[in-house]
Amino acid sequence: HQYNPAASAIVVQCIILPLLGGARDQAVVDENVAKLKKVLEVYEARLSASRYLAGDDISLADLSHFPFTRYFMETEYAPLVAELPHVNAWWEGLKARPAARKVTELMPPDLGLGKKAE
Repeated sequence: HQYNPAASAIVVQCIILPLLGGARDQAVVDENVAKLKKVLEVYEARLSASRYLAGDDISLADLSHFPFTRYFMETEYAPLVAELPHVNAWWEGLKARPAARKVTELMPPDLGLGKKAE
């Protein structure tokens, strides 16, 4: 399993579709939550040995996770990250970076649609 396809499917179902007036497909969410759990377990093991996914220096391997994780963390499934101490520390470290904070300001929870999910 890969991270971005699973995380993006959850974001689409839990945030984007409701913002656009659609309904989530819970079966799609559940399937991708299961996939994401497996990926995060692998990440937890990897991050127990190094600060970042590809070693002790930040790389594109880490940064490529930022966009979907930023929105994934707005869903009710955010505890999947929080319950894994190394993954959570990795995420907290990524989002605390000055550049990430600036990017986050440009990524509103409503995706710039000016709406709230129902």
